Amino acid sequence: MGWHQILCLLCFHFFLHSSLRFALPLCPLDQRDALLHFKNSFVLDSKASDPCYWHFVDSYYQKINPVKSYPKTNSWYKGMDCCSWDGVACDDATGNIIGLDLTCSWLHGSLHSNSSLFLLRHLRSLNLFGNNFVGSHISSNLSAFATLSHLNLSSSSFSGSVPSEISRLSKLVSLDLSNNYFFDTHSSSYLKLENSIFTMLVQNLTTLRKLVLDEVDMSMVSPKSFANLSSSLTYLSISYCSLGGIFPDIVFRLPSLTNLYISGNANLYGILPKSNWTSPLETLSLYGMSFSGEIPNSIGNMKNLTILDLAGCKFTGHIPSSMWNLNQLQVLWINVNSFSGVVEFELFTKLKNLRKLYVSQELNLIYDTLKYTFPKLEVLSLCSCNLTKFPFFLNSLKRLTHLELSSNYFTGEIPMWFWGISHDTLEELDLSDNLLEGGIQLLHWKKLSSIYLQYNSFHGPLSILPPSTYYFDASNNNFTGEMPSLICQFSSLLDLDLSNNNFSGNMPLCFGNLTNLHNLDLSNNKLQGPLPRSLVKCVNLSTLDLSHNEFNDVFPHWLEARQLYSVDLQSNKFYGRINLTVFRLSFLALESLVISNNNFTGRWPTQVFSNSSLGVIDLSNNNFGGPIPLPSPVTYYYSIANNNITGKIPSLICNATQLKIIDLSNNSITGTLPHSLVKCRYLEVLDLSHNQIEDTFPRWLGTLPDLKILVLSSNNLKNLLDIPRGARLFPKLHILDLSNNNFSGPLPVNLIMNLKGMMNGENVQNTSLYMTRYFGQGSYENSVAVMMKGLEVELVRILTFLTIIDLSCNSFQGNIPEVIGHLHSLIGLNLSHNHLTGSIPPTLGNLTNLEWLDLSSNKLSWVIPRKLGDLASLGYLNLSKNQLTGRIPQDKQLSTFSRDSFSGNPGLCGTPLPKACPGDAQLPSPSSLLTFDCEGHESWFSQKIVWMGYASGIVIGISIAYIALETGRPKWLMQGVRMLESRVAEWIEKSKGKAIKFHGH
Repeated sequence: MGWHQILCLLCFHFFLHSSLRFALPLCPLDQRDALLHFKNSFVLDSKASDPCYWHFVDSYYQKINPVKSYPKTNSWYKGMDCCSWDGVACDDATGNIIGLDLTCSWLHGSLHSNSSLFLLRHLRSLNLFGNNFVGSHISSNLSAFATLSHLNLSSSSFSGSVPSEISRLSKLVSLDLSNNYFFDTHSSSYLKLENSIFTMLVQNLTTLRKLVLDEVDMSMVSPKSFANLSSSLTYLSISYCSLGGIFPDIVFRLPSLTNLYISGNANLYGILPKSNWTSPLETLSLYGMSFSGEIPNSIGNMKNLTILDLAGCKFTGHIPSSMWNLNQLQVLWINVNSFSGVVEFELFTKLKNLRKLYVSQELNLIYDTLKYTFPKLEVLSLCSCNLTKFPFFLNSLKRLTHLELSSNYFTGEIPMWFWGISHDTLEELDLSDNLLEGGIQLLHWKKLSSIYLQYNSFHGPLSILPPSTYYFDASNNNFTGEMPSLICQFSSLLDLDLSNNNFSGNMPLCFGNLTNLHNLDLSNNKLQGPLPRSLVKCVNLSTLDLSHNEFNDVFPHWLEARQLYSVDLQSNKFYGRINLTVFRLSFLALESLVISNNNFTGRWPTQVFSNSSLGVIDLSNNNFGGPIPLPSPVTYYYSIANNNITGKIPSLICNATQLKIIDLSNNSITGTLPHSLVKCRYLEVLDLSHNQIEDTFPRWLGTLPDLKILVLSSNNLKNLLDIPRGARLFPKLHILDLSNNNFSGPLPVNLIMNLKGMMNGENVQNTSLYMTRYFGQGSYENSVAVMMKGLEVELVRILTFLTIIDLSCNSFQGNIPEVIGHLHSLIGLNLSHNHLTGSIPPTLGNLTNLEWLDLSSNKLSWVIPRKLGDLASLGYLNLSKNQLTGRIPQDKQLSTFSRDSFSGNPGLCGTPLPKACPGDAQLPSPSSLLTFDCEGHESWFSQKIVWMGYASGIVIGISIAYIALETGRPKWLMQGVRMLESRVAEWIEKSKGKAIKFHGH
């Protein structure tokens, strides 16, 4: 057969095969319809794929190419063969859909268990990474995919528990459930993996080669289960999984394992094996673990290691010399441990392939001025290394792209030679948190894109930036003068932070040239004047913070930054009315609006926020009028305090069911409290003080499970204040202010008994110091005004341990209940200006954390209990204007207060009041003491210590006078002093003898 005949046969075979192929229905109609139904069950939202932007950025270890984010389902149409659709792969022979890749496809909505997706029974690969399934549970119907070998559900907002049915996918080769948590404004929920499910998973998935469970809640999983992992496993990542216990070192010996990531499990303990490591291991990351002991010499046998991250562990001892034999090592993190000994920096040069090196202060580094050879070093981090001078060997590093020298002790000006290092390659420079001064010269680095100079003392004018700068942070320095207009030339800028400096004058008119700007922070400077209208060109702005300056302008309605989600203009001189129609049209994406402490005026229509996505609304300290505007449905921080708001609190206010903070104080609000407030189930702070609300005590607010601060002072609330016995209300309350109202009757015993948060110190256990709430990329703290130590103080930041009860300026009657002594966490108690009677209960002495106590202006009687003197923390006490009697206890804490603390009690006597108690008026003579008879011995004995104290005081006073007059003292005075000393000493000795004699009788 000739070659032309063979060629003809081949062509015929190809034609026949192609004809048959195209003749087949490559996409079965039922599978096509299932995909279309799946598509229509979601809306497309670019924000749903936000994880795609941060997940694939330059990682700590290596560069990862970004995945393109776009809606793949836009190409799905009924008239097209579904095998040609974006993200769809079909079997060439049968036409069945075998692969579905919807990575970063903008899908937003719930993935239900009856989704048509589960009709695609022939799937072998399913990738849903980077979408938003809004807290959907992973369906047990996944078991329908019997032939599935690759499953990726990561970064898609799944929550709930991993179903056991996943363990039935016996052909799985790759499983990725990582980075799944559903976050909304009031809670967050992580995907959970139970111990029994994980045990089944590792036993049944015997062909598994890649397992990624980062940020899955595995707190209930026993680390022993990892001993049963498949011997075919090559990739294991279980970072930030809340694992605890002892990690089995057998995992380090898995024969095929090349990549092991177990970072961020602070309660997972272990040691590195001294022998028999798995030889293929290429990446080992133990960052933030509780691994301890020494790094064994056996680590030098891991010849394939390219990435070694041991940062943030508890390793001790010396760096083993075998580590310098890891010739393939490219990335080394050994910072934040407890290593001992000395390490010569030159040893790192033995790692010829090293690209990234991170060390910190636990290594006692020795370096000299020699030019170390790091032929491939690109990243060098010497953060927190206690460096005081710039190491000169930096000048020899020619390939550096990232240099981090933050948190050291560099002082003075930067040396001139430093500005020339790696001038052709350097991309990131971090000199933050040092003690550097002088100016900066950044133009030498042509590729420098990220510059971090914050928290230093740089001063003078700001020089111009390299043309390639994307991120520039020079906050918290001492830069002065006007902002240079040359900054406008760098249109590449994405983030600019010049906050907390001393810039003055106007913003440059050319600021609009920064058309790529995403985040702008100029807060806490001295900038003034109007905003440059050129900002209208900054259409990509996401955050704008101009707070704490002196800008004098109207609200910037002209901004056309449709992506702007955070605006902070507080504490300036902005003025005038806000065009609310333009506001609603121009700021569609706004999530945080803070314009407090300005001079804005006008009336806010009640529905202005109703269709917005505003989570933070702070309009406080302005001159707004009209009725209360309703917050948006997603608002969690809402303050309109200190305005001229009138009318009633609308019953629809808690349609924003996620509200955590409501502050309507210092307005002219009238009416009663709407019971709809109980719909705000996540409410933590409610401040309605200084209004004209007329109502009784809203005990129904006690059903709110998280309410911590309730301030209803200075209103017209009235009648009895109590709750039924046995009711479980106000469990977390730790600030209760009902002062300046018209409450009457006895103090609320049952209410006090319900304040469990003040009894058992639950609030004290909070790990944070302030009541700070984090929303998005910002944090917000609510202020509250309280009477503290006799003065009204505005707490701009509320301490989590601050527990206060203020019931002052009402008409309460009767006794102070003893049960108040059970509030062991109480810091401040104010019951002043009421009509309380009876005695001060000694149980107040149990309030060991009490720092101020005000019981003034009541009708309290009887004596002051001595147990009050046990309150070592008490710094302010006011018992004035009562009917207390008897001697003021002189021991311990009570003797330190001034007379103002006790004045207005005619029956009180003793220090510090000028009124002496009976028997204290004059000092008896020694002769009168010696003539006491038996009938008077009890009186003498009870007061002997007092007299001895007076005598001791005389001696001390004489001694002080003696010392004070030691230089140039008159001879006659010295003789008199010595004579008086002698007589007083003799009198004391006789008094002691008489006391002993009476005691013996």
